[in-house]
Amino acid sequence: MNDTIASIVAQTAPEVLVDHNRTGDIPTQGVLYEKRPALTTQGEPVEDLYNAWITLDNLAQYNSYTTEMVKGAISAFGKASNSRDVNAVVFTGSGNKAFCTGGNTKEYAEYYAGNPQEYRQYMRLFNDMVSAILGCDKPVVCRVNGMRIGGGQEIGMACDFSISQDLALFGQAGPKHGSAAIGGSTDFLPIMIGSEQAMVSGTLCEPFSAHKAYRLGICHEIVPALKIDGQYVPNPMAITDRMLDEFGRIIHGEFRQGAEREKAKQLLKTGEVDLTALDQKVENLCTKLLFTFPECMTKSVEELRKPKLQAWNRNKENSRAWLALNMMNEARTGFRAFNEGTRESGREIDFVALRQALAKGTPWTPQLIEGLMPGHD
Repeated sequence: MNDTIASIVAQTAPEVLVDHNRTGDIPTQGVLYEKRPALTTQGEPVEDLYNAWITLDNLAQYNSYTTEMVKGAISAFGKASNSRDVNAVVFTGSGNKAFCTGGNTKEYAEYYAGNPQEYRQYMRLFNDMVSAILGCDKPVVCRVNGMRIGGGQEIGMACDFSISQDLALFGQAGPKHGSAAIGGSTDFLPIMIGSEQAMVSGTLCEPFSAHKAYRLGICHEIVPALKIDGQYVPNPMAITDRMLDEFGRIIHGEFRQGAEREKAKQLLKTGEVDLTALDQKVENLCTKLLFTFPECMTKSVEELRKPKLQAWNRNKENSRAWLALNMMNEARTGFRAFNEGTRESGREIDFVALRQALAKGTPWTPQLIEGLMPGHD
């Protein structure tokens, strides 16, 4: 190594490299694994039979998954798949704010940005996590306890069933934050909701309600979570009646606007979130799965997963390569903006300034990236 390169390495290389090897162990932090007794139709525990609950546990960062959490999730799904006494797998997040908001942008911005060779190794783990869900020998239920955004939407759609509390938000974040939804969503969305709606979700990155997710067909069931005066009420932010707009279109599941939206926000503040109804629905589904022939169930699940699995296997390696290289420019910029931005400054770059610069042939430089950050004059 010549002196110039040695100097660059000394100044810029990470002091500690992230270990991308899988150990087979489930970490004690970040991913929780619990076997809960399977229940009869009368709600009684069944002796020696269980449902495996895999929980993303990163409340402070809306259950976004770190590298260690990805490794933990792979191990957890492998363990659940091979456990002879497990009936079904419930995949969820801690708390009531988020199931998962995708990859941990702090880790992306501070370690992987500008390091495509490292991110490529990370994406091998991510791919293995999605494949572990799609390859699990037990049916997988996504318990959507809150936001299912970005990579969270991708791992959620890899599951076989989704049951959501109706305050949850769904959607993608890719082109708004320097990436593309090619960790599963561009494979799964056209199959699950059709090409047009897939295009809307994958490019515009506008979050939508659980009610709309149910209407689009990516939720098996939705249940209320907001209690006011001890009674469950539907999400006040979403139009939950089958109403028609001025063009005669059904707008069930769309968000309220204007004065109605502000009124709904105030109503939200008067209630409390209670996920008891969500848990009952999840347990009810697991009980239905219990009363089937296990080998016939596994075969049925394998066959019904094939459209998703074939699309995923066809594209995942090319997607991994592109995502790694993208860490040199747009992802490097977008993740840094999200990580460094605030509620006041925003978490998105100056998109118009970027497009203007690129239109004039401006190369990607540290100076260009710095000038695009939120709040920069």
